[in-house]
Amino acid sequence: MNALTIPQIVSNIGDTKTLIVHPESTLAAHSTEQEKIDAAVFDDMIRISVGIEDIEDLKQDFTAAIKIPSDKQRKIHKV
Repeated sequence: MNALTIPQIVSNIGDTKTLIVHPESTLAAHSTEQEKIDAAVFDDMIRISVGIEDIEDLKQDFTAAIKIPSDKQRKIHKV
């Protein structure tokens, strides 16, 4: 997730840009463990809201990010 260059990592959805949300640490941050289970919100889950960018650019960005090991992605994150 941190290696992506086009999507923005945010805590809410509602834009024309492609956005990524980590629900467990944002939307459900104050929920109990049971509430998270009931809502099917898990630590390894991300929510992607696709915007109006060129689909080929998005596919290339996601493909490149998936190929980077997670320990190196933390160093790339631009926020």
